[in-house]
Amino acid sequence: MKIAIDAMGGDHAPKEIVEGVFQAVEDFKDVEFLLYGDEVKMAPYLKQHERVQVIHCSEVIEGTDEPVRAVRRKKDASMVRMAQAVADGEADACVSAGNTGALMAAGLFIVHRIDGIDRPALATTLPTLDGAGFDMLDLGANADAKPENILQYAIMGSIYAKQVRGIEKPTVGLLNIGTEDKKGNDLTKQAFKLLKEQNDINFIGNVEARELLNHAADVVVTDGFTGNMVLKTIEGVAGNIFAMLKEEFLSSTKTKVAAMMMKNNLKNLKTKMDYSEYGGAPLFGLKAPVIKAHGSSKAQAIYSAIRQTHIMVEHRVCQTIDQTISKENA
Repeated sequence: MKIAIDAMGGDHAPKEIVEGVFQAVEDFKDVEFLLYGDEVKMAPYLKQHERVQVIHCSEVIEGTDEPVRAVRRKKDASMVRMAQAVADGEADACVSAGNTGALMAAGLFIVHRIDGIDRPALATTLPTLDGAGFDMLDLGANADAKPENILQYAIMGSIYAKQVRGIEKPTVGLLNIGTEDKKGNDLTKQAFKLLKEQNDINFIGNVEARELLNHAADVVVTDGFTGNMVLKTIEGVAGNIFAMLKEEFLSSTKTKVAAMMMKNNLKNLKTKMDYSEYGGAPLFGLKAPVIKAHGSSKAQAIYSAIRQTHIMVEHRVCQTIDQTISKENA
């Protein structure tokens, strides 16, 4: 198995990216890593290893670049070269913590969609209070969606939850403003009907945003505009809660002592609520796994994204999606 890595993508590149790769090398003995990036900037963090190959790239796609234009013009960018390696069969999958829009463009224009997939979806596993987590899509690959797109999201999310996360019969919920069958706008009402009629998924009906972290379903589907806002709301609330806890614990000598006593408990709680521990965000609907790691990923988050990528390749997730969609369209 070969996994291509964009070593220049993300807030902490290339240091944390390279360190995450070398952490993964020790655990995944069946994987060869192709590191794309500026060899000079990577040099301080590189080690000699027979399963790590460095491919020098002279360009980088920045966070401020216009995604489609950057992918088309920066042919020697680490992200573009990484995606091209997948398209050419030189790698089985790729991982980047770089510009999200550019990675989606590279996935669409270089790796290409599975036949029958109208719109790929960005997904991730988000934390729940019981520690199990849930998969949510679309998180922003497409701001708008049709009912048929949401049905495809549900099929792809179910396959991922089963193949990668090991859930035998994952439940699927449609994000809505109420749990009643007739709730929602035209999109959710039509999507509800399609999901209800689909026999290949375990659809349990509408779920509300306030119940997501209570594990309302194993897979939650929505349009990309709504999904992206929910994701950023969860990020913001979690970050602010920890900021408020820190402020309270440092407010007096008594609370500082309490903080010291609860240090491990607070650390465990933060880890539990950190979705980067679950891996990256796969772009479902492409011919090969393309994984978006969080832009602020440190080495451990890159390692988690690689672990997730390894499982996706090993369990042939993209091929299963292809076969399922082909059967649906037959």
